[in-house]
Amino acid sequence: MIVGQNHRVTDMVITDLFEEIYLGVSSNKIRSGLTMLGIVIGIASVIAMLSIGQGAKSLIESNIQSIGSNLLLVMPGMQRGVGQSVSSGRGSAQTLTREDAEALASVVGVKAVAPESSRRYQIAASGNNTNTQVVGTTPSYLVVRNVAVGTGTFFTEAQVLSRSKVAVLGPTTRDDLFGEGVNPVGQRIRINSVNFTVIGVTVSKGGSGMMNQDDMIFIPLSAMATFLAGNDNVGTISVQAQDAASMTLAQEGVTELLLQRHHIASIERADFSVMNQADIVSAASSVTDTFTMLLAAIASISLLVGGIGIMNMMLTTVTERTREIGLRQAIGAEKAEIVSQFLGEAMVLTMVGGAMGVVIGYGISKLVSTMMNMTTVVSWTSVALAFGVSAGIGLVFGFYPAQRAARLNPIQALRYE
Repeated sequence: MIVGQNHRVTDMVITDLFEEIYLGVSSNKIRSGLTMLGIVIGIASVIAMLSIGQGAKSLIESNIQSIGSNLLLVMPGMQRGVGQSVSSGRGSAQTLTREDAEALASVVGVKAVAPESSRRYQIAASGNNTNTQVVGTTPSYLVVRNVAVGTGTFFTEAQVLSRSKVAVLGPTTRDDLFGEGVNPVGQRIRINSVNFTVIGVTVSKGGSGMMNQDDMIFIPLSAMATFLAGNDNVGTISVQAQDAASMTLAQEGVTELLLQRHHIASIERADFSVMNQADIVSAASSVTDTFTMLLAAIASISLLVGGIGIMNMMLTTVTERTREIGLRQAIGAEKAEIVSQFLGEAMVLTMVGGAMGVVIGYGISKLVSTMMNMTTVVSWTSVALAFGVSAGIGLVFGFYPAQRAARLNPIQALRYE
């Protein structure tokens, strides 16, 4: 019987506490709303910035993965070790040839090899023009870079050997030059004032930036060397390993063979770099993670301001309700109950503000995605983090005012004017 009474007393105390918290928060709705505003803005900013950062990371990773699977990229320029700056010669160096690419096909663990020579040129056709990437390559590019032809055909080895002036367009380039959905097969385009005949259009893969294969033109590597670039050097050799398990073996074999062909004794003096696709994804993810954390840190400043606003309001509330606190203590309220009431008010303000901030931040991320055509990702982790931060702000910035209220002398509080 006594146990049941104790439970009822506890339930009454908890009910009374929630009623006091509600009355304390709702007694001055305008001030409570303005106090929550800092938390709302802070949480919304953090959610929006994290969604933009995560979206950028997802887009970059998908773009890198879309260029092919189990991929190694061999590029000219001095070898770069971990933590060292990029060689000034990389990008402009001309140390790789088509013969190097042909030799790499014999390396153990290698499935296919595609040499590339690419530059940006002005393209004209049917009264329209665009500036885009022109890639000189071989038919193996289809396999290595996971490209499919939707209309027409890709060029053959015979066309590479005969230096045929034929071109395969990406769908974005096709739309820019001929109009959306138009079949350009058989039409002529001018690349840097040289006429090429369109023989195909690739299937759209999506993406953006420099790795967007939809906004490219593919021509035979020999035609690129003869009519555009003026030399036989290649800028990149794409090597596809047989499977994920063969990546390390293939990378070691490619490195060793190129060192032999270039008569270089030490890897530290190599005039080329071999990059694993997984390493590229990891490096890109590291950059975007840093960018995301920077954005979140900037947005978190408003959370700090919001927390200070919570403390300021609670201290003001304690001063205004000094007589009330003294009266409650006089009729038997314990210090723990006073602390719970004022700490609870701070927690309610921050949690409600946090919930509103999550909703607004989600809305902002969707608005950014729609209006600016950017990929945004709102993860459950960021939502949980937002609520956790809200609760933490309530505890940290509400604790001192609650303690101050509980330490008030009841006799002095009752005399307070």
